Amino acid sequence: MSVFLPSTDEKDLSQYALSLQQLASGRSNATGSVTLAAGAASTVVSAINCGPGSAVFLFPRTANAAAALSGTFVGTVSKQSFTISHANNAQTDRTFFYVCLG
Repeated sequence: MSVFLPSTDEKDLSQYALSLQQLASGRSNATGSVTLAAGAASTVVSAINCGPGSAVFLFPRTANAAAALSGTFVGTVSKQSFTISHANNAQTDRTFFYVCLG
């Protein structure tokens, strides 16, 4: 789940308190899910909080994602995106959760 982000000119301190409570409860804007592209050897993921030097962690969501995990890795991390390298096959349900930190 996403965390509420108050604007930088927010005057109401309760909005900041809400954001901190959500962070302490485990919410984050650094997570998402991705399904690997079928018929391709890589998948580009838009992730607004990623940047060069970020660490991206993949967690299989489906059985086919778990089976593909050993040959799947994050190849590059760029500003607001990262690329996953993987086997080229026709499966359309290789879905992963991801966390991008840093």
